[in-house]
Amino acid sequence: MKALVTGGVRSGKSFHAESLVVAHEQVVYVAPGPPADPDDDPEWAERVARHRDRRPAHWVTLETTDLVAAIEDGGDDTAVLVDCLGTWLTAQLDELDAWDAIREDWEPVLMERVDAAASALARTSRTVVLVTNEVGMGVVPEHRSGRVFRDLLGVVNQRFSAECDQVLLVVAGRVLTL
Repeated sequence: MKALVTGGVRSGKSFHAESLVVAHEQVVYVAPGPPADPDDDPEWAERVARHRDRRPAHWVTLETTDLVAAIEDGGDDTAVLVDCLGTWLTAQLDELDAWDAIREDWEPVLMERVDAAASALARTSRTVVLVTNEVGMGVVPEHRSGRVFRDLLGVVNQRFSAECDQVLLVVAGRVLTL
């Protein structure tokens, strides 16, 4: 099974994604964003801690932005949960120094990375559940960086959803199959 779970902030998407793999004996929880630094953002660090506390102790947490390796490495009996594509995209944009650069200078490299990860998803026979944010349903962001992120996350979500058996939208804790 390959599933993409999307929704707004605090919609319940991560909790639902975890429920999709909880029956697996082996789960790799991929955290593709930077580790939370309690000194920089205590609220974010608290949220990360709550996520960790509710996961079974035998789940392995892997902090990496290498989604290809995270999806491909390991046996077919190990489920992979990626939480979330939004933090992965942010890390990619940071690494490419894309926030203030000319889009044509970094976008081809980004799209190669997106395609490589989505292709790894297409090839694997493992259970993979991807969590992502749905950010394009509200106000147009005031700043360029917000508009770039919103637009690119929409592209990323479409590319990954094309490789999934299920796409689920979580709104107020309710799950809708798309």
